[in-house]
Amino acid sequence: MIPFLDLKAPHVELRGEIDAAIDRVVSSGWYILGPEVDAFEAEYAAYCGASHCVGLANGLDALHLALRAMDVGPGDEVIVPSNTYIATWLAVSQCGATPVPVEPVEATYNIDPALIEAAITSRTKVILPVHLYGQPADMDPILAIARKHGLRVLEDAAQAHGARYKGRRIGSHGDVVAWSFYPGKNLGALGDGGAITTNDAKLADRIHVLRNYGSRVKYVNEVQGYNSRLDPIHAAVLRVKLKYLDEWNARRAALAVQYLQGLTGAGLVLPQVPAWADPAWHLFVVRNPQRDALQKHLTDAGVGSLIHYPIPPHKQQAYSERCWPTISFPIASRIADQILSLPMGPHLTEVQLRSVIEAVASWVPTCE
Repeated sequence: MIPFLDLKAPHVELRGEIDAAIDRVVSSGWYILGPEVDAFEAEYAAYCGASHCVGLANGLDALHLALRAMDVGPGDEVIVPSNTYIATWLAVSQCGATPVPVEPVEATYNIDPALIEAAITSRTKVILPVHLYGQPADMDPILAIARKHGLRVLEDAAQAHGARYKGRRIGSHGDVVAWSFYPGKNLGALGDGGAITTNDAKLADRIHVLRNYGSRVKYVNEVQGYNSRLDPIHAAVLRVKLKYLDEWNARRAALAVQYLQGLTGAGLVLPQVPAWADPAWHLFVVRNPQRDALQKHLTDAGVGSLIHYPIPPHKQQAYSERCWPTISFPIASRIADQILSLPMGPHLTEVQLRSVIEAVASWVPTCE
């Protein structure tokens, strides 16, 4: 069986360093925030080319608290991709604001900058692009539109650790960048974790306060905040893994090249990478109208695969009150019906990769 992603392999590779990091935290007696979190925040900010990093409990909180720090609330609108994981939308809804979906560029799956301006209204406050599957969104036109209309930009980089846009790492293009350290991410903790990076000292300070019950001095609460703090054990493990992130991303990129070469002519729509993008290759996503049959074939062949994501947000029960017409967001709907994520990760072996390619190549779609 070839797993979609081996979550144990990173610990096996780095067992000594990770065990030592965990023991360091346990032995310190400091289990909430503290020096381990401070150290990770400094190191990750430097890695991303940002001035500030604030560690948080998870990626959804990173998006939500960033929006709260930008004073997004009831009556406001936030432009979001129609093609994304629902967390992007949930963060907006948790502020009492309204997510306004914009369709993606079908070739890259990311929000189409050419469609954003038409979605802007007097209530729009933030543009929220997602670097989906680890491939950067086209930030320059998005930032230009935001400047033109006096809007903020919050990037959802939950899948883009180490990705580059026009040679510069994702981490500080927009006003705030939100990160997830869910275990399956390129930079993953041992449980839920998140952070924001930014060059805006005021926004960083507001998020610092919001994450800790609205307090910077114990028992003095400036605002109605939250309990959303990166765990020191997770921070310690992330510090270890951060040293290997570029190497692991390079392994992913090498696997992607082999996939692209080996699957050419296999009847799939393969990932398309713009010249200005250096993806993190969090996922390797292919498309075919007979996706379900392909996935069954791979399962029968012992190859794990997943669908990211089978139901777009506008079709989720959570947003049924919006009552969109059936034909709304046809690109996002078509993508959701056809995509399949193949095994991808820094510990996928070349033997396993060749087996996946052979399994895909042996599939014969039915005539329609």
